[in-house]
Amino acid sequence: MLARRVSHLKPAPTLALTAKVNQLKAKGVDIVGFGAGEPDFDTPDFIKDACERALKDGKTKYAPPAGIPQLREALAEKLLKENGIKYSPSEIVVTAGAKMALFLIMLALLEEGDEVLLPSPYWVTYPEQILLCGARVVEVPLREEEGFVISAEMLKDYITPRTKMLILNSPSNPTGAVVSEEEQRKIAELCLENRVFIVSDECYEAFLYDGEKFVSPASFSKEIREITFTVNAFSKTYSMTGWRVGYVACPETYAKVIADLNSQSISNATTFAQYGALEALINPQSKEFVKNMRDAFERRRDLAYHLLREIPSVDVVKPKGAFYIFPNLTYYSQKLGSDLALAEYLIERGKVAGVPGSAFGAEGYLRLSYCVSEETIREGLKRLMEALEGLEGC
Repeated sequence: MLARRVSHLKPAPTLALTAKVNQLKAKGVDIVGFGAGEPDFDTPDFIKDACERALKDGKTKYAPPAGIPQLREALAEKLLKENGIKYSPSEIVVTAGAKMALFLIMLALLEEGDEVLLPSPYWVTYPEQILLCGARVVEVPLREEEGFVISAEMLKDYITPRTKMLILNSPSNPTGAVVSEEEQRKIAELCLENRVFIVSDECYEAFLYDGEKFVSPASFSKEIREITFTVNAFSKTYSMTGWRVGYVACPETYAKVIADLNSQSISNATTFAQYGALEALINPQSKEFVKNMRDAFERRRDLAYHLLREIPSVDVVKPKGAFYIFPNLTYYSQKLGSDLALAEYLIERGKVAGVPGSAFGAEGYLRLSYCVSEETIREGLKRLMEALEGLEGC
């Protein structure tokens, strides 16, 4: 008999949708996929070359559970220069992607019955990991008319004596919402006042538009730094999704436990992949690569937003970061009974795929990733519009 902790567990719908699209493409079906949350740019050659050199140099053995020292030192330098947070290498743990970092944080902190504040819409993995640790998900609903942006005022009513943690994701997956520095300060002060840990998922820090500036909550004060877990990865920023290298920076007391959990589960993030990640941090070519990718995503965002606004009965908030757009298709999903049914209809009828909003806690929406070419965006949203027009008589 399976353990009770996995009885609720569901496969990640984003990965499931990507697999379905790939299966259809393998069968020769012409389908436009907006489901994958990964850049369509290849990992830069200079990063690949560094990994290849590491392999040839025999960097194929176990690494320290917290990560190779050179990478942790480079991360400490990055966090100081780019994020304004002073961490020592001993306060940084390299993990098998940010997803693993988040899970290890929750394993280290959450007890049965603890409550975790989760702004909704949310990334699909957060609630599953919280529940696996025996804690309770407390959704904080965000409003479309306010741009899906969380505020301290919203959070106040959801904090109880059992509240242990807040998950903060800005820029957001799936909405692309960005929380201002002023509001993040208020949120951080509220958490400090109520002794609530902040898990700051910063995986999309490189992708901000319209002059928005990135800010890390841990940079606000020494006291806030002590309650904050800064999580990031190389996956999005350097288009290294399959490399599975992420990290968490936090006070050493917690970092040591997270490293111990690493040692007793996966031992360490893949050794030679860490040398590729190191190159991503220290090679001056990285800045130009990231800038070019960000600029391309901003153009694609503008195009997708413009085309979606032309579809009747579709509302859409213009995202300020990440590489997703989250249109409200409630008018159409209600005709079929659910956004899942609508997503399946769009695949079958329109040959276009997106992830239903219910996977992110927002029934009636559809997450579209614009990690595809502008030509593909035009074609895909043309198909989307035509398929939705087919529902008008229903």
